[in-house]
Amino acid sequence: MDKDQAAPAAETVDATAAAAADLSIADKPAAEHKEPKEKKEKKEKPKKEKVPKEKKPNQQGGGGGGGGKKEVKKETLLGLSVKKSEDYGKWYSEVVVQSELIEYYDVSGCYILRPWSYSIWETIKDFFDAEIKQLGVQNSYFPMFVSERALNAEKDHVEGFAPEVAWVTKSGQSELDVPIAIRPTSETVMYPIYAKWIHSHRDLPLKLNQWNSVVRWEFKHPTPFIRSREFLWQEGHTAFASKEEADVEVLAILELYRRIYEELLAVPVVKGVKSEREKFAGGLYTTTVEAFIPATGRGIQSATSHCLGQNFAKMFEIEFEDDKGAKQMVWQNSWGLSTRSIGVMVMVHSDDKGLVLPPNVAPIQAIVVPIPFKDADRAAVVAAAADVGSQLRAAGVRVKEDARDNYSPGFKYNFWELRGVPIRVELGPRDLANKQVVLVRRDTGAKESAPWEGLGERVKALLATIHADMLARATKERDESIVKITKWEEFMPAIDERKMVLAPWCDEEAVEEDVRKRSAAGEGGSAKTLCMPFEQPELPEGTLCFASGKPAKKWALWGRSY
Repeated sequence: MDKDQAAPAAETVDATAAAAADLSIADKPAAEHKEPKEKKEKKEKPKKEKVPKEKKPNQQGGGGGGGGKKEVKKETLLGLSVKKSEDYGKWYSEVVVQSELIEYYDVSGCYILRPWSYSIWETIKDFFDAEIKQLGVQNSYFPMFVSERALNAEKDHVEGFAPEVAWVTKSGQSELDVPIAIRPTSETVMYPIYAKWIHSHRDLPLKLNQWNSVVRWEFKHPTPFIRSREFLWQEGHTAFASKEEADVEVLAILELYRRIYEELLAVPVVKGVKSEREKFAGGLYTTTVEAFIPATGRGIQSATSHCLGQNFAKMFEIEFEDDKGAKQMVWQNSWGLSTRSIGVMVMVHSDDKGLVLPPNVAPIQAIVVPIPFKDADRAAVVAAAADVGSQLRAAGVRVKEDARDNYSPGFKYNFWELRGVPIRVELGPRDLANKQVVLVRRDTGAKESAPWEGLGERVKALLATIHADMLARATKERDESIVKITKWEEFMPAIDERKMVLAPWCDEEAVEEDVRKRSAAGEGGSAKTLCMPFEQPELPEGTLCFASGKPAKKWALWGRSY
């Protein structure tokens, strides 16, 4: 089905290794990502133990302080030990661990999705599941095991996945007579069954989707969310009587993928079609949404929608009798989106303070932090915070009140900033007296006072503004990273400056392979086509391919990639 979690078979090791260099410690165990320790005091000069510095609470909200007579718990230093611009790999690894998105596991390349990340995946799942059901797609589940005979039925397909297939060879201490593969994708699991179910044009279209995990084993540089040996995804498999029907669905699904990235994750993507070299093995053509990671200068295939044509139908003999009694082969599509989407979101938006979550997928959209003073009525402030939470909850905001009395407000600020909560709602004695709160944005740090009256609507509006601003910033940064060129001499300087390149191309596989080889000399590895964008600039008559000098057929987006 999709190869968005693993490099295509034709991809060389140099590009894969170069991409991994950007995330060089991403698969080290969590134990290696320890919070910074406090400096030890010198024995000859005993001093009081220092508490790590925190952000001071907003003074308008009443300032800091632990509140009342309750002893404030000693706090460890929160935050990342490295900046995004200094060591990207270490930064990414710290973000996904310390924000509690993942936990490392004792099998390399496999990760535990903690509730914070699984909630994000559920939001994506709920949106997409509802949309595809409107298109007539039904959910189902097929076994994870594939027979060797079925896996080898389609030559190009199995060659594309062969290095990544994990095999079950033993049961207890006994060797199996025939090895069984664990699905890297489900075409060869599902299509023999489709051949049993489809006989007449009345059996079409058949539209099935499944939410499952797949295993792809062969690679050297696993990275949480981006490149893992087991990952969650959805895979849709549909069959139609005509190519026209299949073509319509390919684009409808691709548009849903665009909406997931832009409307939920605030990540801009380019819709386009893959080259022959980069398309899905065994398919007719592949469409894609491509994102870009400015910090590393790499594109990333984010979801794909394939038209498989009739190739698999021929291999698995999926035939139907049309309305005139003639035997026909079905036309098939497959399409998939994985938890890679979460990693793309982290890479695009997060900063040196930790995770930055787009409001539409944030498990908690607003965190209410009461700020009691030692001489103030703590109970009154906490009760007011609970009332604020109830008001926001009634307005449809996903909200939580952090009334823990053994942590200071400053600690809580850092705690929730690290986890990316879009809005912090501060409430202190002064705010209580003035019947207001202070709203603090995670993405920009901007603050504003807001009255209790109408607070739910104000917070909802602010959440919408935050999403729009995050998407606009990411789009601007992405657009500024696209360089339009027409000559080879302009290509490598742009690639080495961590840009994507839009260039006229002759659309020949041999030329793309030549570009890959010629560009491999750079430090970041080889470049390839990311896609041919659907939105094509004008191509004046007589325009030549930037790489071969042959007549150009279209504009292609090139770059290094994950």
